[in-house]
Amino acid sequence: MIKVNSKKVIAKLSWRSLKANRSRNIIAVCAIALTAILFTTLFTLGIGTVKSLQEATMRQAGGDGHAVLKYISDDDFNKVKDHPLIKEISYNRMLCDGLENPEFLKRHAELWYLDDVGLRLGFCEPTSGHKPAAENEIITDTKTLSLLGVPQEVGAPITLTLNIRGANVQRDFVLAGWWESDPTFNVGQILTSRAYVDAHMAELQNNYSEDHSLTGAINPVIMFKNSLDLESKLNTVLVDSGYSLDETAPNYLDHNVNWAYLSTNFGIDAGTMIALVSALALIVFTGYLIIYNIFQISVIRDMRFYGLLKTIGTTGRQIRGLIRRQAIFLSVLGIPIGLLAGFFIGKALVPLVIKQSSYSESSVSVAPNPWIFIGSTVFVVATVLISTRKPGKMAADVSPVEAVRYTDGNVKSGNKIRKSKAGGKPIKMALANLGRNKKRTVLVIVSLSLSLVLLNTVFTLSQSIDMDKYLSKFVDTDFLIAHADYFQNDFFGKANETTASFVSAVESQPGFEKGGGLYGGREEPFTVTDENNPSPGINSNEYGDFIAAVYGLDGLPLERLELIDGALDYDKLATGNYILEGVKLDDNGNPEMDSIHYQTGQTMTLHNEKGTGESLDERAYTAREFTVLGHVAIKTYSNSDRIAWGYTFYLPADVYTQLVAQPAMMSYAFNVEDRYEAAMGNYLGNYTENVEPVMNYTSKLVSATEFEGMRSTVIMIGGALSVIIGLIGILNFINAMLTSIITRRQEFAMLESIGMTRPQLRRMLGCEGLYYALGTAVFSLLFGVIFSLLIVQWFCGQLWFFSYHFIIWPLVLVLPLLIVLGVIIPLVLFTVTDKQSIVERLREAE
Repeated sequence: MIKVNSKKVIAKLSWRSLKANRSRNIIAVCAIALTAILFTTLFTLGIGTVKSLQEATMRQAGGDGHAVLKYISDDDFNKVKDHPLIKEISYNRMLCDGLENPEFLKRHAELWYLDDVGLRLGFCEPTSGHKPAAENEIITDTKTLSLLGVPQEVGAPITLTLNIRGANVQRDFVLAGWWESDPTFNVGQILTSRAYVDAHMAELQNNYSEDHSLTGAINPVIMFKNSLDLESKLNTVLVDSGYSLDETAPNYLDHNVNWAYLSTNFGIDAGTMIALVSALALIVFTGYLIIYNIFQISVIRDMRFYGLLKTIGTTGRQIRGLIRRQAIFLSVLGIPIGLLAGFFIGKALVPLVIKQSSYSESSVSVAPNPWIFIGSTVFVVATVLISTRKPGKMAADVSPVEAVRYTDGNVKSGNKIRKSKAGGKPIKMALANLGRNKKRTVLVIVSLSLSLVLLNTVFTLSQSIDMDKYLSKFVDTDFLIAHADYFQNDFFGKANETTASFVSAVESQPGFEKGGGLYGGREEPFTVTDENNPSPGINSNEYGDFIAAVYGLDGLPLERLELIDGALDYDKLATGNYILEGVKLDDNGNPEMDSIHYQTGQTMTLHNEKGTGESLDERAYTAREFTVLGHVAIKTYSNSDRIAWGYTFYLPADVYTQLVAQPAMMSYAFNVEDRYEAAMGNYLGNYTENVEPVMNYTSKLVSATEFEGMRSTVIMIGGALSVIIGLIGILNFINAMLTSIITRRQEFAMLESIGMTRPQLRRMLGCEGLYYALGTAVFSLLFGVIFSLLIVQWFCGQLWFFSYHFIIWPLVLVLPLLIVLGVIIPLVLFTVTDKQSIVERLREAE
């Protein structure tokens, strides 16, 4: 057999075939570009959001180091620093227990020495001025300067009050440099020079193990070669350096992995994996539908051309290659357009996602990551090649005789001929025409339906975001007032309690309805005897009793307790013989019942330190027995001190105040009439700014604003994707109708030649479009209902702030528009393409 090199001929044929199909090319390029936009938008949105959240998390965690050792000495640092697993390690030394300047009441500040590695890993390198060198030079962030009232000028004087092992010391410094504050990191950083450390080394000796003073403690940040399996690497470093991982061992070093990197070690559960794969499959299928349909219709239209090629010896493989070349060339035109447009769409959507996260104030920067474009290109090219495979095979397999006689939707000779008096009516003929190519009809209907189902899904999700659930996690009353330290998770007791003057001022305002205080504190700790948990641990005292958080509630907070089991009997609680145990909630608001220590009806022993001595007998004198009346939910932001405790209990305020020497009100929750909410918010803002600056507040109004922003973001992002998929579906419909009209021009000419008028022809085409629209409506409604009940409802159940609501009105509203487009598009296309006379169209068959 003689081998002929026909690559140049095939390439020329492919190019000329492209030039002869300009309408097909335009539609194909648009389809490929839209598919690329879809992939690129999602890749940009996904990668950009993950990166932005991780960067914001790193900043909130204090840096991008992989791990940190806590409160170690110079000897410990020297033993660890040269371990082969460590790529680099910083030297971070705390220089006092705290800064006591009154300006730092609502935003704490810390004094540190960081070497060059620490400055870089902690995002603390000065962007103005220079690094501190002299003993009295410091650098800090801009918000700290603003709080101190210090201008952003090199050499500006700064006086700081340092708490060094309980004693306040004032020292004068000068500003050497500064950097822009990050909104996610709500702690001021003031950094000194190495010269300062050397000059004050006597007071910076690390005694943390003896007195728990932070002064002089070293907290080095470690970077490994990568972020994989960080926990294991850190453990290896500690063990190899001669330290124990047992918290009770004398050679134990406190340590932890940077939680900003924890996501890299988490596995994906089966439900999430199914959801991600399903979403990706849906996108691929959406792109496949239109690209496949475009090339299938193109092959059908050019079937006679491929038949003629086969008569002169062209092989099926060469015909497949010809179609594949055309697809690749069109991809070269369409993909770059889609990549560029998709990146900017995704870049615009990322800030909307971040805005609804806990890092809403973070700066967002979406860089053109190469993986965005590589991943999108790979998926689009794969979609194009998969989509053109079957049309190519169809063209390659057809015989020359069949190809010459081929028309769109040929009726096989074995089909029965049906007689009908109404068969010649345009409505009946339109319905019969859709049945001539059932596969294409189904594909067009499915592609149009996908965007409608997605649109309905978006609105279902937006309406299922439950404001009550969302607000109840943060504020379950209209307002919550407290000392500023409480909102910094730094409440201890009487020294930073909510003042009676603040409470009185609030209660005297118009619209005040009802309120109540939450009492607690760490100055007078409680312990419990738990016979079910005899093993002492880090949260137990020398007697084997476990440290517990006990809260007193009066008025509104007591009524707002969420009962899990048992009874919320106020009369029994008032006797002082009953107590409620708190139960932790997971992220979805479900109680973690395995955290319960006592069953309902069980007796437990509670100890407190009021008037106790050192001996066991004196301690036992303060013991008090309670019967567990039931279990209630621990609300971190409304009925606790915002710290996780192993044991948590609730009592009426009247009973609680009898158990402690100095009852301290942690917070005060209250409701107001709806029409006074805005006025009360303004009043509290002014009061905490000018009357009692040490006080602060939060409100339901703030959380409600965040909630509405989240709902808008869901609609905006989902709506954008719906529009893209909708354009793909409409493009598919236009292509199907256009090709159908072009391939049936001879058929239309024959119908006109036997008496069918132009208005009747237009009516028939309008009916075809109407049937497409009605078919889409039926499929969208059916599939939309099934998808909503089976998939969307399940998804809503996975997120704590969602409560599923079945809605179908978005579909119903869009369907009239779909019907209008279904009728108009075929008529416009017929008018545009109807340029030849009947005779000219009939001669095309010769």
